[in-house]
Amino acid sequence: MDNKSLLGKINIFKDATIMVVGDVMLDHFIWGKVTRISPEAPVPVVDIEDESLMLGGAANVLNNITSLGGRAHLCGVIGHDDMGKRLVHELRALGVDTGGVIVEEGRPTTIKTRVVAHGQQVVRFDRENRGQIGRATEDLIIDYVKGVDGSLGGIIVSDYAKGVVTKRLVGELVKVAAKRRIPIAVDPKVGHFDFYKGVTVVTPNNLEASQASGTDIVDEETLRIAGRSLMAKLGSEALLVTRGEHGMSLFIGDNPPVNIPTVAKEVFDVTGAGDTVIAVFTLALAAGASMHEAAVIANHAAGIVVGEVGTATVGTEELKKAIKG
Repeated sequence: MDNKSLLGKINIFKDATIMVVGDVMLDHFIWGKVTRISPEAPVPVVDIEDESLMLGGAANVLNNITSLGGRAHLCGVIGHDDMGKRLVHELRALGVDTGGVIVEEGRPTTIKTRVVAHGQQVVRFDRENRGQIGRATEDLIIDYVKGVDGSLGGIIVSDYAKGVVTKRLVGELVKVAAKRRIPIAVDPKVGHFDFYKGVTVVTPNNLEASQASGTDIVDEETLRIAGRSLMAKLGSEALLVTRGEHGMSLFIGDNPPVNIPTVAKEVFDVTGAGDTVIAVFTLALAAGASMHEAAVIANHAAGIVVGEVGTATVGTEELKKAIKG
């Protein structure tokens, strides 16, 4: 593939605007070291050295878009709590309109706390409500998406199964995408695959594709069977399966899958890698890239973020350097 063409698409990222809808959250990292085992139970004692809060879930998808110069709108749900206020503050610091971030009473802002010692995750604990959002909240999100002025280059649905992504909501987003003639891409959860009918592209990882299709992907033949099954079930134009050390496989229409080898030099942490893939892939489509070009650019971006510990994003120059080799 022509690197000059790929670099040219990245230069157009700044002119693209993406709508991100899904489960917003904060990723809380507690960093420390372990030198002893607790006398109370056979567990490590972590001496805390630092901690950080980062945008997570759908908010991290948006963060990946803005870090590459693109513009984005965000729709999601937070609680009436301090962490919700913190999340809104972080979004506004990025210059993002927070009109689509809805406060739902009785629901906490989703927080994933990871304890990391010596570069390895020791434990994770979540504060969340995975119940489906209320009908009134759905209506507010739908109205916000429909009311956004200007040219949208694509819609991303970031589904972490925290209650925001519903069958009705996705159906309405598919209608908006069709009316505006823009792609709609979904980072899926297995239990929700029947929600995604009619979307442009879905980006499951290898395990999600296996579970959703009922075919255990162990080689190229089972990959092909699983991919064709999912595309038929969803009626999608494309399917991008992320396969860890095996890279990615892109299905388009009835064509044989295109395998894209991984470019990751070292893998330290896959946290947020799926957010990066769908953000960069959709941003590239909005910039005029073909599906294949978009997948190659997204593959390079993912190769960068998995080499860093914690939720990470990619900068424009960093991505260009990776593509140039």
